Amino acid sequence: MERRKKTVYQLDTPYSAVSWPSVALEDQETILELLCNLLVPLGQYRSEYVELSKGKRDKKRKRKATTAQSESIAPPPAPELKSYVDVGIVTVTRHLQELASQAQAKITSSDDKSTTQDAAHRSYSAIFVDRSELPNVLNGHLPQAVAIASKAHPEQIPIRLVGFSKSCGERLSESLGIPRVSCIGIRQGAPDSKALVEFTTKHVPIIEIQWMEEAKKAEYKATSINTIETFVGTKKQHSHGLPGQQ
Repeated sequence: MERRKKTVYQLDTPYSAVSWPSVALEDQETILELLCNLLVPLGQYRSEYVELSKGKRDKKRKRKATTAQSESIAPPPAPELKSYVDVGIVTVTRHLQELASQAQAKITSSDDKSTTQDAAHRSYSAIFVDRSELPNVLNGHLPQAVAIASKAHPEQIPIRLVGFSKSCGERLSESLGIPRVSCIGIRQGAPDSKALVEFTTKHVPIIEIQWMEEAKKAEYKATSINTIETFVGTKKQHSHGLPGQQ
């Protein structure tokens, strides 16, 4: 019996999707090594001077006993690098949104110019993501967000986005002294980051966002309609006998 064909239509956007930059595996390994070496001082400081929380009851019990000791022996300040490193997909995404929104207003006063030199207001040099640890639904927005944030500041070097294809969460966690790490943003001017930034800039391509350039032309774009030829499924044969009869 010849199977009947049918045509199925699917609607799609007329603009192309923004994909992750392609980075060679050997370059990923080098970038990961440079990144971990940069973050090690933060992990060492955390292991030596930051006491892990054991719950509210434990805090209350030790509060009085440690008050006098903490006043007499204060830990040294955290490494300067700490203010240049953002950890977590939410934190990185929020700062990318802030960078994009800054394009709405030009900074003209001398006071504002001095403010932008603070680490908290700096753009990212690069963002590093362990793609094996997060589903695409959680990090799929990053290529577009990075491209838009970079376009908002054309006077600066475009942000590089590195997606590690092999699992590296444990190495990043060990370097930072944090139980779970899947996304890290390094801000411009981070101490001792020159080697990492230069290698990343050289070996990771800039994200191109084609639909943004097309949208600027203000030209009508028709909805893309994909036509797919498929076969009609065969109907199941139903028995007209009484229940239990074969």
